[in-house]
Amino acid sequence: MTVSEQIVILKANGKRESFEPEKLRASLMHSGATEEAATNVLTHLLPELHDDMTTEEIYKHAFSTLQRMSKPIARSYSLRRAVMSLGPSGFPFEDFVAEVLRVQGFECATRQVVLGGCVPHEVDVVAYNEKKLIMVEAKFHNELGTKSDLKVALYVKARFDDLKENVFDYGGKARAITDAWLITNTKFSSTAIHYGVCKNLTMIGWNYPERGNLQDMIENSPALLKRIYGER
Repeated sequence: MTVSEQIVILKANGKRESFEPEKLRASLMHSGATEEAATNVLTHLLPELHDDMTTEEIYKHAFSTLQRMSKPIARSYSLRRAVMSLGPSGFPFEDFVAEVLRVQGFECATRQVVLGGCVPHEVDVVAYNEKKLIMVEAKFHNELGTKSDLKVALYVKARFDDLKENVFDYGGKARAITDAWLITNTKFSSTAIHYGVCKNLTMIGWNYPERGNLQDMIENSPALLKRIYGER
């Protein structure tokens, strides 16, 4: 049994579990750290771990070590961890997505129950301006390595197809949906991306598309940066 397997840590939900270094390694690499950098962080961190350390303490220590190695990667890692802290219910993430879209010039309403052609649907965020009415699914994941896959994209597209059969009163006028968006705080699988492109479903992930992704939207807004770091 390794030292790390003997250490029991305290998660944010109060549960205790054995520390799994590979989870931390994956988290670091998902944020852009090289395998060598992630290994160096773990090598530095493992001797300093002890029972009942919190996951927050461990990730802060890991970030501090990574920052000394690569400041750009550390900034990305820190920002992603800050967004993760919006969980676990997902509701704060919906509110945050609404704020992101307001910065883009939209008016927003969250957790709306709207009627489609066949059945009612709960829509996470409705965003609108003079030209567009956008229905948004905000998909929050608690683990950095979790991807929104093809099943998620299929489900979202089916719901929005039903909603396109009705008109809605947002912004003081009756109008149909112009866009359907799927936004996540992590990544999409390659098949989900292919499907979204094929079906004209706008998909915004942490680093997808290459420009205008969620990280870009946050980093380009001082107000959003202040909000997200202020609520950690």
